[in-house]
Amino acid sequence: MNLEQAHNVYFIGIGGIGMSALARYFKAKGLTVGGYDKTKTEITDALSDLGISIHYEDNIACVDHTFLDKNKTMVVYTPAIPKSHKELHYFQSEGFDVKKRSVVLGEITNLTFCLAVAGTHGKTTTTSILGHLLNECDVEVTAFLGGISENYDSNLIINGTEVTVVEADEFDRSFLTLSPDYACITSMDADHLDIYGDASSLTASFEAFSKKLKPNGKLFVRNGLPIKGITYGIEDDSDYSVKNLKIINGSYVFDVKTPHRLLENFKFNLPGRHNLSNALIALAMSVEYGLPQPQLAKALASYKGVKRRFTYQIKSDDLVFIDDYAHHPEEINAVHQAVREMYPDKKVLAVFQPHLFSRTKDFAMEFAKALSKFDDIILLDIYPARELPMEGVTSQWLLDKIENPNKKLVEKSDLVANIKASDAFVVLTIGAGDIGEEVKHIKKALSLAS
Repeated sequence: MNLEQAHNVYFIGIGGIGMSALARYFKAKGLTVGGYDKTKTEITDALSDLGISIHYEDNIACVDHTFLDKNKTMVVYTPAIPKSHKELHYFQSEGFDVKKRSVVLGEITNLTFCLAVAGTHGKTTTTSILGHLLNECDVEVTAFLGGISENYDSNLIINGTEVTVVEADEFDRSFLTLSPDYACITSMDADHLDIYGDASSLTASFEAFSKKLKPNGKLFVRNGLPIKGITYGIEDDSDYSVKNLKIINGSYVFDVKTPHRLLENFKFNLPGRHNLSNALIALAMSVEYGLPQPQLAKALASYKGVKRRFTYQIKSDDLVFIDDYAHHPEEINAVHQAVREMYPDKKVLAVFQPHLFSRTKDFAMEFAKALSKFDDIILLDIYPARELPMEGVTSQWLLDKIENPNKKLVEKSDLVANIKASDAFVVLTIGAGDIGEEVKHIKKALSLAS
């Protein structure tokens, strides 16, 4: 079944950030959309508000009869769903058209001018900046985001179908379903070793992705990565480089050297060199697409960020509370750099929820080293996501490797009390699990206490 033949789309795992963007897209196209997820969240609530029917029990009896017509229904699932899932097994065994999320994304983007953002870190922020730049420059664009944009309060920007912007996700090698016109690679640090086995296999997958470009396509790579393309970097000799960098009132102000000329006077409001690098590659791809500097500068200055990417929850003279999705050691290092750059003399408490037993095991020493840089550290138990526990791999095991003595492991039920007892000026919550659901409780408690 091609996309034009589908009348109904049913999502298994509809609450996932990539899945929910597709659900919004098909709903906006006028199709009947519904789905299952195991947990009720702010994302599923937002989808329900759009008129999308969602249930939370893995039971085919809960599926609306509309979606049981195999001639009109396409079923989309995320690889995070276990193979034992009853609804997934039903749709597959009954001959429905069942597709992975990445395959559907590939089919949507294949007939458009596609700009794809790949990398083990930076995909979501870069994609949201790029989608915002194109949208603000009046390009007919649809952007599928891996996070909720602060500018649009959505993980979908839809302003036409001529151009698509997508995250090219290396997990499960999903990005190999794409054939972009422009693509960038922001980073290639070892990750998802539960899928790839070792770093060399991950690198090989990125090399395979770089060969998926359409004829005459353009590949952009961060300077220093072992893949050839148009390079970008900060204050270096890259093809696209940040020059004349200053920090004014908490914002980056800079020029951009391109292969042909110097583009002057950009302003970017997100802290951290990693975010500045993300802004640069989004600008580079936009410039190559043909967008003019004045519009790009205005658009970049209006960019507000992505929820849970260095998101300020409280910003007062007495207290700062920041929430971030970082779940890899290099991402934690980037958050640390940003915090120290903005608050160089202040005490920082980092609250971290490890994500996946396998990732914690593979990068235990790197996590310990990154977390030790903060003044105080609180660990929560490991969020398992799609995994079963691994013997010996626990948050206490990780905590024992952290050299900083100002550390503790706490239960989630005791988290707010422990944070309130801290005298840190900056409170930072970090992680990709359900720690994001705790943010509103922490914010409320700290607001009442201040």
